[in-house]
Amino acid sequence: MVELEPVIGIEIHVELNTKSKVFSSSENGYGFRPNTKINVIDLGYPGTLPTVNKEVINAGIKIAHILNCQINKLMHFDRKNYFYPDNSKNYQITQSRTPIGYNGYIDINVDNNIKRIGISRVHIEEDTAKSMHLNTKTLLDFNRAGIPLIEIVTKPDISNAKEAMIYIETLRRLLLYIDVSDVKMEEGSMRCDVNISLKPNNSNVLGTKVEVKNIGSISNVGQSINYEIARQKELILNNIIIKEETRRFDEKNNATILMRLKEKGNDYRYFPEPDIPLIELDDNWIKDIINTIPRLPSDRYSNYIKLGINEVVANKLIQNKELCDFFEELLSLEINYITAANILTTDVAGYLNKNNINIRKTRLEANNFGRMIDLLDKNEISSKMAKELLNEIIDKGMNIEELIKFSNKKIINDKDEIISIINTVLNNNKESIVAYKSGKDNVLKHLMGEVMKITKGQINPILANELLLKQLNSFEY
Repeated sequence: MVELEPVIGIEIHVELNTKSKVFSSSENGYGFRPNTKINVIDLGYPGTLPTVNKEVINAGIKIAHILNCQINKLMHFDRKNYFYPDNSKNYQITQSRTPIGYNGYIDINVDNNIKRIGISRVHIEEDTAKSMHLNTKTLLDFNRAGIPLIEIVTKPDISNAKEAMIYIETLRRLLLYIDVSDVKMEEGSMRCDVNISLKPNNSNVLGTKVEVKNIGSISNVGQSINYEIARQKELILNNIIIKEETRRFDEKNNATILMRLKEKGNDYRYFPEPDIPLIELDDNWIKDIINTIPRLPSDRYSNYIKLGINEVVANKLIQNKELCDFFEELLSLEINYITAANILTTDVAGYLNKNNINIRKTRLEANNFGRMIDLLDKNEISSKMAKELLNEIIDKGMNIEELIKFSNKKIINDKDEIISIINTVLNNNKESIVAYKSGKDNVLKHLMGEVMKITKGQINPILANELLLKQLNSFEY
Protein backbone atom coordinates (compact mmCIF):
# COMPACT_ATOMS: atom_id res chain seq x y z
CA MET A 1 0.00 0.00 0.00
CA VAL A 2 1.28 3.47 -0.94
CA GLU A 3 2.13 5.68 2.04
CA LEU A 4 0.35 9.05 1.92
CA GLU A 5 1.89 12.33 2.97
CA PRO A 6 -0.14 15.39 4.07
CA VAL A 7 0.51 18.69 2.31
CA ILE A 8 -0.87 21.71 4.18
CA GLY A 9 -1.08 25.41 3.45
CA ILE A 10 -2.72 28.07 5.61
CA GLU A 11 -4.45 31.35 4.78
CA ILE A 12 -4.82 33.72 7.70
CA HIS A 13 -6.98 36.84 7.70
CA VAL A 14 -5.91 39.46 10.23
CA GLU A 15 -8.09 42.44 11.14
CA LEU A 16 -5.93 45.54 11.56
CA ASN A 17 -6.36 47.87 14.54
CA THR A 18 -6.35 51.14 12.57
CA LYS A 19 -8.68 53.87 13.83
CA SER A 20 -10.76 53.91 10.64
CA LYS A 21 -11.67 51.40 7.95
CA VAL A 22 -9.60 50.66 4.88
CA PHE A 23 -11.60 52.61 2.27
CA SER A 24 -13.85 54.86 4.38
CA SER A 25 -13.68 57.15 7.42
CA SER A 26 -15.99 54.95 9.54
CA GLU A 27 -14.62 53.97 12.93
CA ASN A 28 -12.91 50.59 13.07
CA GLY A 29 -13.74 48.69 16.25
CA TYR A 30 -15.31 45.67 17.91
CA GLY A 31 -18.35 45.28 20.15
CA PHE A 32 -20.36 48.31 19.04
CA ARG A 33 -24.14 48.21 18.62
CA PRO A 34 -24.86 46.71 15.17
CA ASN A 35 -24.86 49.05 12.17
CA THR A 36 -23.73 52.15 14.09
CA LYS A 37 -20.20 52.45 12.65
CA ILE A 38 -21.07 52.67 8.97
CA ASN A 39 -21.46 55.09 6.07
CA VAL A 40 -22.58 54.96 2.45
CA ILE A 41 -19.20 53.58 1.30
CA ASP A 42 -19.43 50.64 3.72
CA LEU A 43 -23.00 49.96 2.51
CA GLY A 44 -21.94 49.99 -1.13
CA TYR A 45 -24.15 52.83 -2.30
CA PRO A 46 -23.86 53.43 -6.07
CA GLY A 47 -21.58 56.35 -6.96
CA THR A 48 -19.57 56.29 -3.73
CA LEU A 49 -15.78 56.32 -4.06
CA PRO A 50 -13.23 54.56 -1.82
CA THR A 51 -10.19 56.35 -0.35
CA VAL A 52 -7.21 54.26 0.77
CA ASN A 53 -6.26 54.50 4.46
CA LYS A 54 -2.49 55.15 4.55
CA GLU A 55 -2.16 53.43 7.95
CA VAL A 56 -3.33 50.18 6.35
CA ILE A 57 -0.51 50.45 3.81
CA ASN A 58 1.94 51.11 6.66
CA ALA A 59 0.72 48.02 8.52
CA GLY A 60 1.08 45.99 5.33
CA ILE A 61 4.70 47.14 4.98
CA LYS A 62 5.43 46.10 8.59
CA ILE A 63 3.89 42.67 8.13
CA ALA A 64 5.61 42.05 4.81
CA HIS A 65 8.95 43.04 6.36
CA ILE A 66 8.75 40.80 9.46
CA LEU A 67 7.76 37.90 7.19
CA ASN A 68 10.88 38.48 5.10
CA CYS A 69 8.81 39.28 2.00
CA GLN A 70 9.76 41.25 -1.05
CA ILE A 71 7.63 44.40 -1.22
CA ASN A 72 5.75 45.48 -4.30
CA LYS A 73 6.68 49.11 -4.77
CA LEU A 74 3.95 49.67 -7.38
CA MET A 75 0.58 48.28 -6.32
CA HIS A 76 -2.98 48.36 -7.53
CA PHE A 77 -6.18 47.04 -6.02
CA ASP A 78 -8.54 44.60 -7.74
CA ARG A 79 -12.23 43.78 -7.66
CA LYS A 80 -13.12 40.23 -6.65
CA ASN A 81 -16.65 39.75 -7.90
CA TYR A 82 -19.18 37.56 -6.15
CA PHE A 83 -22.76 37.84 -4.97
CA TYR A 84 -23.57 37.20 -1.34
CA PRO A 85 -25.76 39.16 1.11
CA ASP A 86 -22.83 40.23 3.33
CA ASN A 87 -21.19 41.90 0.30
CA SER A 88 -23.60 44.62 -0.80
CA LYS A 89 -21.38 45.94 -3.62
CA ASN A 90 -21.28 42.44 -5.15
CA TYR A 91 -17.50 42.72 -5.21
CA GLN A 92 -14.69 42.89 -2.66
CA ILE A 93 -11.75 45.26 -3.04
CA THR A 94 -8.58 43.20 -2.65
CA GLN A 95 -5.14 42.69 -4.18
CA SER A 96 -4.74 39.93 -6.72
CA ARG A 97 -1.80 40.54 -9.04
CA THR A 98 0.21 43.01 -6.95
CA PRO A 99 0.12 41.95 -3.28
CA ILE A 100 2.02 44.27 -0.97
CA GLY A 101 4.36 41.40 -0.01
CA TYR A 102 5.40 38.18 -1.71
CA ASN A 103 7.94 35.34 -1.61
CA GLY A 104 8.76 35.50 2.13
CA TYR A 105 9.19 33.01 4.95
CA ILE A 106 8.83 32.47 8.67
CA ASP A 107 10.94 30.12 10.82
CA ILE A 108 9.18 28.00 13.44
CA ASN A 109 10.62 25.90 16.25
CA VAL A 110 9.33 22.32 16.22
CA ASP A 111 10.81 20.17 19.00
CA ASN A 112 13.99 22.32 19.01
CA ASN A 113 14.35 22.01 15.23
CA ILE A 114 13.92 25.06 13.01
CA LYS A 115 11.59 24.61 10.04
CA ARG A 116 11.13 27.29 7.41
CA ILE A 117 7.57 27.92 6.19
CA GLY A 118 7.38 29.83 2.93
CA ILE A 119 5.03 32.80 2.62
CA SER A 120 3.51 33.00 -0.84
CA ARG A 121 1.86 36.41 -0.49
CA VAL A 122 0.65 39.11 1.88
CA HIS A 123 -2.18 41.25 0.56
CA ILE A 124 -4.61 43.95 1.68
CA GLU A 125 -8.38 43.63 1.38
CA GLU A 126 -11.63 44.70 3.03
CA ASP A 127 -13.80 42.59 5.31
CA THR A 128 -17.47 41.89 4.61
CA ALA A 129 -20.48 42.49 6.84
CA LYS A 130 -21.10 40.01 9.61
CA SER A 131 -23.96 37.52 9.05
CA MET A 132 -26.04 36.28 11.96
CA HIS A 133 -28.42 33.41 11.21
CA LEU A 134 -31.60 33.20 13.31
CA ASN A 135 -33.91 30.34 12.36
CA THR A 136 -35.05 31.19 8.83
CA LYS A 137 -33.70 34.76 8.89
CA THR A 138 -30.25 36.24 8.32
CA LEU A 139 -29.28 39.55 9.94
CA LEU A 140 -26.36 41.66 8.73
CA ASP A 141 -24.09 43.91 10.80
CA PHE A 142 -22.22 46.30 8.50
CA ASN A 143 -19.95 47.53 11.29
CA ARG A 144 -17.51 44.87 10.05
CA ALA A 145 -17.89 45.83 6.37
CA GLY A 146 -14.73 47.61 5.24
CA ILE A 147 -12.59 46.71 8.25
CA PRO A 148 -9.02 46.38 6.92
CA LEU A 149 -7.70 42.86 6.51
CA ILE A 150 -4.28 41.50 5.76
CA GLU A 151 -4.35 38.02 4.25
CA ILE A 152 -1.20 35.93 4.75
CA VAL A 153 -0.89 32.86 2.55
CA THR A 154 1.73 30.17 3.13
CA LYS A 155 3.30 27.89 0.59
CA PRO A 156 2.29 24.20 1.02
CA ASP A 157 5.22 23.62 3.41
CA ILE A 158 3.37 22.39 6.50
CA SER A 159 3.36 18.64 7.15
CA ASN A 160 1.09 18.02 10.13
CA ALA A 161 -1.23 19.54 12.71
CA LYS A 162 1.54 20.28 15.21
CA GLU A 163 3.53 22.35 12.71
CA ALA A 164 0.36 24.20 11.69
CA MET A 165 -0.46 25.18 15.28
CA ILE A 166 3.12 26.28 16.00
CA TYR A 167 3.12 28.34 12.80
CA ILE A 168 -0.11 30.12 13.74
CA GLU A 169 1.06 30.84 17.29
CA THR A 170 4.43 32.11 16.04
CA LEU A 171 2.71 34.37 13.51
CA ARG A 172 0.14 35.55 16.07
CA ARG A 173 2.91 36.59 18.46
CA LEU A 174 4.83 38.45 15.75
CA LEU A 175 1.74 40.42 14.71
CA LEU A 176 0.96 41.25 18.33
CA TYR A 177 4.49 42.54 18.95
CA ILE A 178 4.43 44.93 15.97
CA ASP A 179 1.05 46.24 17.20
CA VAL A 180 -0.94 45.93 13.97
CA SER A 181 -3.74 43.77 15.43
CA ASP A 182 -4.94 42.34 18.73
CA VAL A 183 -5.10 38.93 16.95
CA LYS A 184 -7.95 37.73 19.18
CA MET A 185 -9.26 34.63 17.48
CA GLU A 186 -12.23 34.50 19.86
CA GLU A 187 -13.36 37.90 18.53
CA GLY A 188 -12.65 37.08 14.90
CA SER A 189 -9.73 39.47 14.45
CA MET A 190 -7.62 36.52 13.32
CA ARG A 191 -9.27 33.81 11.22
CA CYS A 192 -7.74 30.71 9.66
CA ASP A 193 -8.47 28.78 6.47
CA VAL A 194 -6.55 25.54 6.07
CA ASN A 195 -5.88 23.76 2.76
CA ILE A 196 -5.16 20.05 3.08
CA SER A 197 -4.30 17.40 0.50
CA LEU A 198 -2.58 14.03 0.47
CA LYS A 199 0.06 12.80 -1.95
CA PRO A 200 2.12 9.63 -2.24
CA ASN A 201 5.41 9.78 -0.33
CA ASN A 202 8.34 11.01 -2.42
CA SER A 203 5.99 12.22 -5.16
CA ASN A 204 5.93 15.76 -6.53
CA VAL A 205 2.34 15.42 -7.71
CA LEU A 206 -0.01 17.08 -5.22
CA GLY A 207 -3.38 15.61 -4.36
CA THR A 208 -6.74 17.38 -4.59
CA LYS A 209 -6.92 20.27 -2.15
CA VAL A 210 -9.75 20.64 0.37
CA GLU A 211 -10.22 23.93 2.24
CA VAL A 212 -11.49 24.10 5.82
CA LYS A 213 -12.80 27.64 6.28
CA ASN A 214 -12.98 30.14 9.18
CA ILE A 215 -11.48 28.05 11.98
CA GLY A 216 -11.81 29.96 15.25
CA SER A 217 -9.00 28.67 17.48
CA ILE A 218 -5.51 27.22 17.22
CA SER A 219 -6.57 23.93 18.83
CA ASN A 220 -9.43 23.60 16.34
CA VAL A 221 -6.94 24.07 13.51
CA GLY A 222 -5.07 21.02 14.78
CA GLN A 223 -8.24 18.96 15.22
CA SER A 224 -9.61 19.88 11.79
CA ILE A 225 -6.32 18.92 10.09
CA ASN A 226 -6.17 15.54 11.85
CA TYR A 227 -9.81 14.83 11.00
CA GLU A 228 -9.39 15.85 7.37
CA ILE A 229 -6.24 13.74 6.92
CA ALA A 230 -8.08 10.68 8.26
CA ARG A 231 -11.16 11.40 6.11
CA GLN A 232 -9.16 11.81 2.91
CA LYS A 233 -7.10 8.68 3.58
CA GLU A 234 -10.25 6.65 3.96
CA LEU A 235 -11.66 8.00 0.68
CA ILE A 236 -8.43 7.24 -1.20
CA LEU A 237 -8.23 3.71 0.23
CA ASN A 238 -11.81 3.11 -0.96
CA ASN A 239 -11.00 4.49 -4.44
CA ILE A 240 -13.38 7.43 -3.98
CA ILE A 241 -12.38 10.59 -5.84
CA ILE A 242 -11.72 13.59 -3.60
CA LYS A 243 -13.42 16.73 -4.87
CA GLU A 244 -12.03 20.23 -4.46
CA GLU A 245 -14.43 21.67 -1.91
CA THR A 246 -14.86 24.08 0.97
CA ARG A 247 -15.71 22.64 4.37
CA ARG A 248 -16.18 24.00 7.87
CA PHE A 249 -15.12 22.60 11.24
CA ASP A 250 -17.96 21.43 13.50
CA GLU A 251 -16.61 21.85 17.01
CA LYS A 252 -19.40 19.81 18.65
CA ASN A 253 -18.76 16.73 16.53
CA ASN A 254 -15.03 17.35 16.00
CA ALA A 255 -15.53 16.90 12.26
CA THR A 256 -15.40 18.87 9.02
CA ILE A 257 -18.67 19.38 7.13
CA LEU A 258 -19.23 20.19 3.45
CA MET A 259 -20.23 23.79 2.73
CA ARG A 260 -19.87 24.03 -1.06
CA LEU A 261 -17.75 22.98 -4.01
CA LYS A 262 -14.64 25.11 -4.28
CA GLU A 263 -14.82 28.15 -6.53
CA LYS A 264 -12.25 28.55 -9.28
CA GLY A 265 -10.21 31.73 -9.66
CA ASN A 266 -12.01 32.71 -12.87
CA ASP A 267 -15.35 32.56 -11.04
CA TYR A 268 -14.35 35.80 -9.32
CA ARG A 269 -13.61 37.69 -12.55
CA TYR A 270 -10.78 39.73 -11.03
CA PHE A 271 -10.06 43.06 -12.71
CA PRO A 272 -8.23 46.23 -11.60
CA GLU A 273 -10.23 48.49 -9.27
CA PRO A 274 -10.97 51.57 -11.43
CA ASP A 275 -11.72 53.93 -8.51
CA ILE A 276 -8.31 53.60 -6.79
CA PRO A 277 -5.16 54.83 -8.55
CA LEU A 278 -1.85 53.00 -8.55
CA ILE A 279 0.06 53.30 -5.26
CA GLU A 280 3.83 53.74 -5.41
CA LEU A 281 5.93 52.97 -2.35
CA ASP A 282 9.28 54.72 -2.48
CA ASP A 283 12.34 53.51 -0.55
CA ASN A 284 12.12 56.29 2.05
CA TRP A 285 8.49 55.47 2.88
CA ILE A 286 9.32 51.79 3.33
CA LYS A 287 12.46 52.56 5.38
CA ASP A 288 10.63 54.99 7.68
CA ILE A 289 7.94 52.42 8.47
CA ILE A 290 10.42 49.59 9.02
CA ASN A 291 12.33 51.80 11.48
CA THR A 292 9.20 52.01 13.68
CA ILE A 293 9.06 48.23 14.20
CA PRO A 294 10.00 47.33 17.80
CA ARG A 295 12.31 44.46 18.70
CA LEU A 296 10.74 41.13 17.76
CA PRO A 297 10.27 38.24 20.23
CA SER A 298 13.23 36.20 18.95
CA ASP A 299 15.59 39.17 19.34
CA ARG A 300 14.30 39.90 22.83
CA TYR A 301 14.64 36.26 23.86
CA SER A 302 18.25 36.08 22.66
CA ASN A 303 19.09 39.27 24.56
CA TYR A 304 17.50 37.99 27.78
CA ILE A 305 19.56 34.80 27.63
CA LYS A 306 22.73 36.92 27.17
CA LEU A 307 21.73 38.88 30.30
CA GLY A 308 21.78 35.62 32.28
CA ILE A 309 18.02 35.14 32.53
CA ASN A 310 17.15 31.45 32.34
CA GLU A 311 15.15 30.02 29.44
CA VAL A 312 11.97 29.38 31.43
CA VAL A 313 11.77 32.97 32.72
CA ALA A 314 12.72 34.39 29.30
CA ASN A 315 9.91 32.39 27.68
CA LYS A 316 7.41 33.59 30.31
CA LEU A 317 8.32 37.18 29.50
CA ILE A 318 7.97 36.65 25.75
CA GLN A 319 4.56 34.98 26.17
CA ASN A 320 3.13 38.10 27.83
CA LYS A 321 3.68 41.10 25.54
CA GLU A 322 2.66 43.77 28.08
CA LEU A 323 4.95 42.26 30.73
CA CYS A 324 7.74 41.95 28.15
CA ASP A 325 7.31 45.58 27.04
CA PHE A 326 7.54 46.64 30.70
CA PHE A 327 10.75 44.64 31.10
CA GLU A 328 12.17 46.32 27.99
CA GLU A 329 11.75 49.66 29.78
CA LEU A 330 13.77 48.31 32.70
CA LEU A 331 16.73 47.60 30.40
CA SER A 332 17.55 51.32 30.36
CA LEU A 333 18.15 51.18 34.13
CA GLU A 334 21.24 49.87 35.93
CA ILE A 335 19.61 47.15 37.99
CA ASN A 336 19.81 43.39 38.46
CA TYR A 337 17.84 42.20 35.42
CA ILE A 338 17.71 38.59 36.61
CA THR A 339 16.01 39.63 39.87
CA ALA A 340 13.66 41.96 38.00
CA ALA A 341 12.65 39.25 35.51
CA ASN A 342 12.07 36.72 38.29
CA ILE A 343 9.83 39.06 40.28
CA LEU A 344 7.92 40.16 37.17
CA THR A 345 7.14 36.58 36.13
CA THR A 346 6.19 35.42 39.63
CA ASP A 347 4.87 38.04 42.05
CA VAL A 348 3.78 40.64 39.50
CA ALA A 349 2.33 38.07 37.07
CA GLY A 350 0.52 36.39 39.98
CA TYR A 351 -1.06 39.70 41.00
CA LEU A 352 -2.13 40.43 37.42
CA ASN A 353 -3.65 36.97 36.95
CA LYS A 354 -5.47 37.12 40.27
CA ASN A 355 -7.00 40.50 39.40
CA ASN A 356 -7.48 39.67 35.69
CA ILE A 357 -5.68 42.82 34.59
CA ASN A 358 -2.68 43.63 32.40
CA ILE A 359 0.29 45.57 33.71
CA ARG A 360 -0.60 48.72 31.72
CA LYS A 361 -3.83 49.03 33.69
CA THR A 362 -1.95 49.24 37.00
CA ARG A 363 0.04 52.09 38.53
CA LEU A 364 3.31 50.17 38.41
CA GLU A 365 5.98 52.38 36.87
CA ALA A 366 9.36 51.18 35.56
CA ASN A 367 11.60 53.60 37.48
CA ASN A 368 9.84 52.95 40.78
CA PHE A 369 9.92 49.17 40.25
CA GLY A 370 13.60 49.46 39.28
CA ARG A 371 14.42 51.28 42.53
CA MET A 372 12.73 48.48 44.47
CA ILE A 373 14.87 45.90 42.65
CA ASP A 374 17.98 47.95 43.43
CA LEU A 375 17.11 48.18 47.15
CA LEU A 376 16.48 44.44 47.20
CA ASP A 377 19.74 43.72 45.42
CA LYS A 378 21.66 45.89 47.93
CA ASN A 379 19.96 44.07 50.83
CA GLU A 380 18.33 47.29 52.02
CA ILE A 381 15.00 45.45 51.93
CA SER A 382 14.38 41.70 52.13
CA SER A 383 12.50 39.59 49.58
CA LYS A 384 9.69 39.23 52.10
CA MET A 385 9.47 43.00 52.50
CA ALA A 386 9.57 43.45 48.74
CA LYS A 387 6.55 41.16 48.34
CA GLU A 388 4.65 43.07 51.00
CA LEU A 389 5.47 46.43 49.43
CA LEU A 390 4.81 45.32 45.86
CA ASN A 391 1.01 45.30 46.12
CA GLU A 392 1.06 48.87 47.43
CA ILE A 393 3.28 49.96 44.55
CA ILE A 394 1.05 48.26 41.97
CA ASP A 395 -2.24 49.45 43.51
CA LYS A 396 -1.34 52.99 44.50
CA GLY A 397 1.83 53.83 42.58
CA MET A 398 3.49 54.93 45.81
CA ASN A 399 7.15 55.90 45.69
CA ILE A 400 9.16 52.97 47.09
CA GLU A 401 11.35 55.12 49.37
CA GLU A 402 8.33 56.96 50.79
CA LEU A 403 6.50 53.67 51.25
CA ILE A 404 9.42 52.17 53.18
CA LYS A 405 9.64 55.28 55.36
CA PHE A 406 5.89 55.36 55.93
CA SER A 407 5.66 51.65 56.79
CA ASN A 408 8.94 51.64 58.76
CA LYS A 409 10.12 48.61 56.83
CA LYS A 410 13.80 49.37 56.45
CA ILE A 411 16.05 46.34 56.67
CA ILE A 412 18.39 45.96 59.67
CA ASN A 413 22.02 46.13 58.53
CA ASP A 414 23.70 47.31 61.73
CA LYS A 415 26.08 44.55 62.90
CA ASP A 416 25.82 45.35 66.61
CA GLU A 417 22.03 45.30 66.45
CA ILE A 418 22.05 42.01 64.54
CA ILE A 419 24.46 40.39 67.03
CA SER A 420 22.23 41.53 69.90
CA ILE A 421 19.20 39.92 68.23
CA ILE A 422 21.15 36.72 67.54
CA ASN A 423 22.32 36.50 71.18
CA THR A 424 18.72 36.85 72.34
CA VAL A 425 17.71 33.96 70.05
CA LEU A 426 20.63 31.79 71.20
CA ASN A 427 19.92 32.44 74.88
CA ASN A 428 16.35 31.23 74.28
CA ASN A 429 17.50 28.17 72.29
CA LYS A 430 20.46 26.75 74.22
CA GLU A 431 19.54 23.20 73.23
CA SER A 432 20.07 24.22 69.59
CA ILE A 433 23.59 25.40 70.41
CA VAL A 434 24.34 21.96 71.89
CA ALA A 435 22.85 20.27 68.81
CA TYR A 436 24.96 22.43 66.47
CA LYS A 437 28.14 21.69 68.45
CA SER A 438 27.39 17.97 68.15
CA GLY A 439 27.34 18.27 64.36
CA LYS A 440 23.67 18.85 63.61
CA ASP A 441 23.95 21.66 61.05
CA ASN A 442 20.24 21.58 60.27
CA VAL A 443 19.51 23.61 63.43
CA LEU A 444 20.85 26.67 61.55
CA LYS A 445 17.60 26.86 59.59
CA HIS A 446 15.57 26.84 62.80
CA LEU A 447 17.71 29.54 64.40
CA MET A 448 17.59 31.76 61.32
CA GLY A 449 13.83 31.34 61.34
CA GLU A 450 13.73 32.62 64.91
CA VAL A 451 15.88 35.61 63.95
CA MET A 452 13.55 36.43 61.06
CA LYS A 453 10.51 36.02 63.32
CA ILE A 454 11.80 38.49 65.91
CA THR A 455 12.67 41.06 63.25
CA LYS A 456 9.53 40.36 61.16
CA GLY A 457 11.79 39.70 58.19
CA GLN A 458 13.40 43.13 58.43
CA ILE A 459 16.99 41.95 58.59
CA ASN A 460 19.80 41.42 56.12
CA PRO A 461 19.60 37.61 55.76
CA ILE A 462 23.13 37.15 54.36
CA LEU A 463 24.75 39.23 57.09
CA ALA A 464 22.54 37.65 59.77
CA ASN A 465 23.47 34.13 58.64
CA GLU A 466 27.17 35.03 58.65
CA LEU A 467 27.01 36.53 62.15
CA LEU A 468 24.89 33.64 63.45
CA LEU A 469 27.56 31.16 62.39
CA LYS A 470 30.24 33.31 63.97
CA GLN A 471 28.33 33.51 67.27
CA LEU A 472 27.61 29.77 67.29
CA ASN A 473 31.24 28.91 66.68
CA SER A 474 32.31 31.22 69.49
CA PHE A 475 30.31 29.29 72.09
CA GLU A 476 32.29 26.69 74.06
CA TYR A 477 30.82 23.74 75.96
